[in-house]
Order: sequence, then C-alpha cells, then structure tokens
Amino acid sequence: MRKNGLMRVEHEGAYAMVGSQGGAPKDPAWVANLRRHPDQVTVQDGSEPWDGVAREVTGEERRQWWERAVEVCPEYERYQQRTDREIPVFVVERADPVSPA
Repeated sequence: MRKNGLMRVEHEGAYAMVGSQGGAPKDPAWVANLRRHPDQVTVQDGSEPWDGVAREVTGEERRQWWERAVEVCPEYERYQQRTDREIPVFVVERADPVSPA
C-alpha cells in the first residue's frame, strides 16, 4: 500500500485528486497507478478511512473540479502555468455509498 497526502478538495461527499506535482513536466507516479487501478483507492478525511472508486474527469466536469481545487489551493494555477501537460483531475466517490438514515 502507498499513501499520498493530497490537498482536501471535497464536494458533496466526493473528493478531487489533483496530479499537479508542482507543475513538473510529468504526472506523479500515483496518477499511473490510479489509471490502472481506479477501484483500489482508500480515502481518509477524519478518523475512518473508506474505499473509493476514482475516475478521471474531463470537459465541463473537469473545469468545475479544477475551480474547486484552485479555490482551496490557488497554487494549482501557477503549477498549470509551469507545465505543458494538462494537470489530471480525478474524482473519488465511495465504492459502497452510505445509505441515508
């Protein structure tokens, strides 16, 4: 198991994972792992971790998540300016959604 601390970008129970790597020319290694195994994600925000499923977002959905990420971490804009690659954005949602009470 590998652990990577990421900026907290949450919206309605889903989380963004931004592969910025400070604007480096290549994606962080975890991006390739996530693309290969999107169903092998554990999120911990608080005391209890949960299993998630990730998907890479594009188009309008990516734009919305990117805006949320920049709101939390304005440095993401500078990182994007430093690189020619489009910084990947993934959304992670619960693999087994919690049923409402």
